[in-house]
Parts: sequence; structure tokens; C-alpha cells
Amino acid sequence: MNTLAVPGGRWDKVEFYTSYFLLVVLASVIGTRLGFDGVWQMPKIDLVLSIIALLLVIGSFWFARHNRRWRLWIIAFASATQLVPMVMREPVLLFPLLGALIPVAILVGCLVALSKKGGNGRPPHGS
Repeated sequence: MNTLAVPGGRWDKVEFYTSYFLLVVLASVIGTRLGFDGVWQMPKIDLVLSIIALLLVIGSFWFARHNRRWRLWIIAFASATQLVPMVMREPVLLFPLLGALIPVAILVGCLVALSKKGGNGRPPHGS
């Protein structure tokens, strides 16, 4: 099939959809964690950071919808508020997190490559 790719095709939206998916996942994880606070009391600092992170994540669907940098900073902040206090209390949890960095690094590399792929040429023959 020798059709031209759509100019401004789908690859330029990779980061957009990925960041929104991450925001939905973070909102559900943080919301679940806050929901369990009634059963298992969280330390006050975790509770405050989680509430701030949840408000930022939910608010980012409105105020960061056109700003990639803000979305990425909010994702980084919300992730850090969940991981850093946990690792500070239980340093042994750092080992599985370091092991999880391998597939995450591969995924990030693939997403960067896909987001930089031009959509203005022909697709390779046979695809």
C-alpha cells in the first residue's frame, strides 16, 4: 500500500496521550491511597503531599492541557510525592524501584523516538 502519511500525523501526539494516561493512573493511585487513609493512617507529611499531588493532577487536566512542560512537571512531582517518602522510611524498597527503571527507560526512549518521527514522508515499504 503506497499511501502518503498524513501530515502532522499520529506520532506527534504520542507524548500528549501518554502524559494524559499517566495523569489518569496517578490520580487513581493517589485517590486509592487517600481512600485507604481511613483504614490505615498515613503519616501527616504523606497525607499533605498526596492531597497536594492529587489536586495538581486533577487540576492539570484543565490548566496544563496546552502546556507539555507543566504536565511533565506535575507527573514528576506526583510520582515523587508517592515514592520518596516510601523509600525514606524503607530504603530496601529502592532495589525494586531501580530494577523497574530498566523497562521505564526503554519505554521513555521509544516514546521520544516516536514523538520525533516525522509524519511528512512515505512509510517504509512493506509496512
